[in-house]
Amino acid sequence: MCGICGFTWEDEAIVRAMADEMAHRGPDQSGFHCAPGIALGHRRLSIIDLSENGRQPIANEDGSLWLVHNGEIYNFREVKRWLEGRNHVFRSRSDSEVILHAYEEEGIDCLRRLNGMFAFALWDARRRRLILARDRLGEKPLYYCLAGGRLAFASEIKALLKNTSVPRAVDETALDCFLGFEFIPAPMTAFTAVRALPAGHLLTWEEGRADVRPYWRLGAEREERPEAEWHEALRAQLERAVRLRLESDVPLGAFLSGGIDSSTVVAMMRRSGADPIRTFALGYKEAGFSEFSYARRVARHFGTEHSELLIDPITPEIIEKAVWHLDQPFSEFSVLPYYLICRKAREHVTVCLSGEGGDEVFVGYDRFKASRAERWLRRLPAPLRRAAGRLAATLPDRPQKKGALNSLRRFFQGASLPAGGHMRWQYFLTPETARGLFRGRDGEEVLSATLAFADRAAAGSGDGLESEIHSELTFMLPENPLMKVDKMSMACALEIRAPLIDPELVEFACRIPARLKLSGWTTKAVFKKAMADHLPPGIATRPKHGFSFPIKHWLRGDLLPYMEEVLAASPFIRERFHAGAVARMVAEHRGGKRNHDHILWSLVNLALWHRRFLEADR
Repeated sequence: MCGICGFTWEDEAIVRAMADEMAHRGPDQSGFHCAPGIALGHRRLSIIDLSENGRQPIANEDGSLWLVHNGEIYNFREVKRWLEGRNHVFRSRSDSEVILHAYEEEGIDCLRRLNGMFAFALWDARRRRLILARDRLGEKPLYYCLAGGRLAFASEIKALLKNTSVPRAVDETALDCFLGFEFIPAPMTAFTAVRALPAGHLLTWEEGRADVRPYWRLGAEREERPEAEWHEALRAQLERAVRLRLESDVPLGAFLSGGIDSSTVVAMMRRSGADPIRTFALGYKEAGFSEFSYARRVARHFGTEHSELLIDPITPEIIEKAVWHLDQPFSEFSVLPYYLICRKAREHVTVCLSGEGGDEVFVGYDRFKASRAERWLRRLPAPLRRAAGRLAATLPDRPQKKGALNSLRRFFQGASLPAGGHMRWQYFLTPETARGLFRGRDGEEVLSATLAFADRAAAGSGDGLESEIHSELTFMLPENPLMKVDKMSMACALEIRAPLIDPELVEFACRIPARLKLSGWTTKAVFKKAMADHLPPGIATRPKHGFSFPIKHWLRGDLLPYMEEVLAASPFIRERFHAGAVARMVAEHRGGKRNHDHILWSLVNLALWHRRFLEADR
């Protein structure tokens, strides 16, 4: 794991400043290459080949190619053997060096050989060509800016902003999307001039022009096999994906919640011969939000060295540190606990395996079930549907995380939205709130315009559940869970590896008929059946819990004064939103009359982001 940056002109002072802004991503080493038409910077977190031979930027033998790379190429040994068979000579054990030689052999087509998480920049001095590439599923971020006929790029937006040629104008559409979805879809960012390179894409810069195009597209022909064959093949794919991610020259562990995803990762680590296995679990004093008991069962079953972290109420200092590391507004509830467990794990290991992606690949979210239920709801007469929705809206908020009443109210809230497919249940701006919230703009127009992004992500990718899976993997996964994982782990100089989104595993899973993933109302059905006899009893089939924190309680308690102060002090909030509407939501939430945790937390994050990246700059 590392941080990379650079631009298409020569200026060592600026590229050093950009790299220094990302020192947390690579505290072990820094390196630079500056020449006419190019500046490359690198911050290194040493994982494989800890010697000086692994330092970047790295060049080929004659210095005509220069590379900065963030991430891991998991199949680098296989690619290296192939290249050595074609007379390429390696000077290090680094996985990064295979990218250089593979490019020498195949040009841009070498990307098809690389199985890993990566974002890299490769300067071809002979052709005066710069290539930027991001891995297939988007585990590693890469941002760029085209301004004044020049290109700049970096692993983090804050590093780009150290370059004074990058404008800081706000992208209003991106912020509207954030308020609904709680993240900003690629290629947008919070800044008009800064774009996110989408997952599975590359950018080539040549003769003053940039070309962005996909080098990989998600898709596979569905297959029909006996279900038992799917189970056996799936276990083999899972074991292969985990084994690939055990290569490390530094201590390695795993996050363990006791759910099927993280438990499967630990099971396959044990099956692959990893020993010892360090595991880390996160919990809260609020009983309905902790999973310690399940994680303990799994840890005992597989004989891991297990550590538990009990989270105290989140402090303003932690919140504001996370906002800085995230670079742009992002209010998904699991961000802060993820940051804290990364910080704790880093005291013991440098690499952690994690279960990210299982819900997207194998259909694990409740919103898949909500979409199926809504298709049944549509069979009822419209007046009856509206009456049921109004009744559900009056249901009192219950203190637990989910529960029948909370789930029913949330179902009808999502079903009332006019567009967005199954992402309606991942969208938290309601028509009622939107009508009164925006200053000088039609809230319902904002709502329909932003929901359209989810519709476009699903377009042309099949029908029903197949389309929904495609949306999860291309629209949601790269810029929501994976962005959180990258930014919060790198804040702690911890490398996270996610076997469940191994590209070969994902392509394999896409061949499994959708009906085997969501069977009736059972999510992850094929995954659960495949792993049921390989995990402690009941772990594979227990209900999904989720990795978030009890924000609705804290916004009524310890964090209430902080929320009120942040919102009242923000000129950005006052400019964009009606003060009366914001005050009403705060009062209703404080009194327990309504639960506005999602929208209020988003407003707090928006205010803090603006204060940190725009007001402070001025």
